[in-house]
Amino acid sequence: MAKENNDLLEKYINVYLTSFKYVGDLVSEPTKRYHLSFEQFLIMRDIDNGQQMGMSEIAAKRGVTRAAISRQIRVMLEQNYIVQERDINDRRRLYLLLTTKGQEVTERINQAIHKRFYAWVDLLGEDEANDLLRIMQDVSKKIISRDKATKE
Repeated sequence: MAKENNDLLEKYINVYLTSFKYVGDLVSEPTKRYHLSFEQFLIMRDIDNGQQMGMSEIAAKRGVTRAAISRQIRVMLEQNYIVQERDINDRRRLYLLLTTKGQEVTERINQAIHKRFYAWVDLLGEDEANDLLRIMQDVSKKIISRDKATKE
């Protein structure tokens, strides 16, 4: 069994070195040009989709702390991609809005990711692309489920 497990591990390492790391680059590479992480881009995309969001909503949606979101937001504020606006009904609340520059960057990144993704779908074929996504979703669900059970 140990030999089989080692073979399986070696196969995984080989797949990671030759393929898996490029899956992450599929979506993260277009954001680097704009000095953004993929997670920061997703926040901008949510804002661009008309969702009224403050740091608390973003933290809850991503399952992270407000401090973690604050660090991500700071970069986008410094880049002039977003601004914060006070809620007129509750002056304590700050909502995030895209600037014109932020809207343009969001659109460019969306286009680049779309182009890269569908090039992969064309290469793999839609059936294989769906199979890959299904497997990745299954793995994610199992890992999340295991992690939740471990914490309880």
